[in-house]
Amino acid sequence: MPISVFFKNIYSPLYIHNIYREDGFTIIELIIVIVIVGILAVLALPKFIDLSGDASKATIQGIAGALASANQINYIARKENAGNGVAVANCTAVASALVNATLPTGYSITSLAITAGTTSVCTVTGPSGSTATFLGTGI
Repeated sequence: MPISVFFKNIYSPLYIHNIYREDGFTIIELIIVIVIVGILAVLALPKFIDLSGDASKATIQGIAGALASANQINYIARKENAGNGVAVANCTAVASALVNATLPTGYSITSLAITAGTTSVCTVTGPSGSTATFLGTGI
């Protein structure tokens, strides 16, 4: 290749443009991405901020489920042998059927008499005032 052609190619506008061309994002593209991330954050944050209410509901429902299970196991155990389990004549007595025989701190069961062989709807209340119900069977 003749030297004149070589210099002509080096100094051509296309060659010079490729030398000084910088790749990257423009400021407009960056601003658009920041705006989209901001919109997503505004939409998502409220869902994560108030999870304490959902946690409180789940906790009280879990405790009510544990009480219902403990009551049924206690009922079957006492039906088989009166010396097993605990006597349940009131909703509050169901807590004694739990493994550690106590409710977690801040939780209470509304007092309601249960006659032997019948089932009543008992209510457990949590520290935040949330409530859940479970079935208590007298024995």
